[in-house]
Amino acid sequence: MTGTVGRRPPEDRLCQELTARGRPLYGDTPPGGAVPCGRTTPLEPGEVDEVVATIARGRRERHGELLPERLRTRDWSSVVRVLVGLLDHVEGTPAGWKVGAASEEVRRAEGLPEPSPGRIYRETVFESGATLPEGMFVNYRNCECEYAFQLGLDFPSRDEPYSRADVEAGIELLFPALELGDSVFPDWYGASAYFGSCLDNGGGAALVSGERVADWRSVDLDRAGVDLYLEGCYVKSGSARAAMGHPVTSLTWLVNWVRSHGIGVAAGEVVSTGTCTGHLFAARGDEVAADFGELGTVTVRFA
Repeated sequence: MTGTVGRRPPEDRLCQELTARGRPLYGDTPPGGAVPCGRTTPLEPGEVDEVVATIARGRRERHGELLPERLRTRDWSSVVRVLVGLLDHVEGTPAGWKVGAASEEVRRAEGLPEPSPGRIYRETVFESGATLPEGMFVNYRNCECEYAFQLGLDFPSRDEPYSRADVEAGIELLFPALELGDSVFPDWYGASAYFGSCLDNGGGAALVSGERVADWRSVDLDRAGVDLYLEGCYVKSGSARAAMGHPVTSLTWLVNWVRSHGIGVAAGEVVSTGTCTGHLFAARGDEVAADFGELGTVTVRFA
């Protein structure tokens, strides 16, 4: 892609220090270095409540939490029960959903059986160019380039799955976005030993949106890509295909996941369909920019 972001020269000191994951601000465990926890059995109902309460407390009081070893498991059904249970314990006005681990590469690296959804809240949705306050984040500022949709139809819970055609008919707008990840659990990659970011709202913390496009079918999402920068340093590129092969495929999966859990997706809600570039960790004071080509550039600065 031909970028429109002002680049620092590659030999700039900061550019040379950055990795494909930006700054090394993800904790003590390197990517892929987590040792899976020993428990694989489901959490008991009371244990699910304890995990939900732990995460909700950390989010409410804006501080990190350590999950006791006895509550750590790789049982995926328990992760889903925590995810759903947490929805009733987080303050905010629901504005949509995000898809975590839409990339097969990410799921394979972390041993995930499926993607990990999370809620988007109206109070944490911002327009491109916003400066986000320090107090929004507990441990991380994990930036992911994503393609997002706003829906114009309701998709209520029902027994029959929605088809891709059903979902396409409900798309009102397409927009590029930076989905910002955070978690109450310290050591981002270490917590993957028990699916920590998945437990905590799929790692979702905020969404920064670019220009909306009504004629979304005119955008060739099969070939769409994005270039990602931190403080003017080019870091990496990604493709819309990373989101389950196509962002609409990811959107359809999310609509049906929500449907199957008795919730539904409402007209006017947005769905961010999963990272096309993997993780990029930023620091206070950094500006991150994502150049989506014909869809424009999305920027965010962290106070």
